[in-house]
Amino acid sequence: MATYNLKINGKTKQVNVDPATPMLWVLRDHLDLSGTKYGCGIAQCGACTIHLEGVAVRSCQLPVSVVGKQAVTTIEGLSEKGDHPVQKAWLEHDVAQCGYCQSGQMMAAASLLKATPNPTDEEIESQMSGNICRCGTYLRIREAVKSAAKK
Repeated sequence: MATYNLKINGKTKQVNVDPATPMLWVLRDHLDLSGTKYGCGIAQCGACTIHLEGVAVRSCQLPVSVVGKQAVTTIEGLSEKGDHPVQKAWLEHDVAQCGYCQSGQMMAAASLLKATPNPTDEEIESQMSGNICRCGTYLRIREAVKSAAKK
């Protein structure tokens, strides 16, 4: 076990965990931040997407020991009031069906828009393709990303 002072959603949180513990389980089990979801466990589905220094990463395969002093943002930290342009666009386009993958989808979209403020359809498809939606809401996701880019 080791003690880590993590910068999560703008606040410092201390955890005492095994260095190999994936950030997903640190967030969910030790910090009660359950918005980040467990999907596949092998970094293929995107349900566990968080931001590490503003870049979308898969938390299920990210050991806590690698995070260090880097800023971590979860879906809970994207916006205190739920009014981030991506969150608003998701509601506007009624993207969520079952909703399970949506926090990961929104985190991927927010990271995309930070890096590419006005993405083309091809850029959206390319950057979002690693996030799986079993309900198939991909067209609404693309439209929501385009709407959020305009805000």
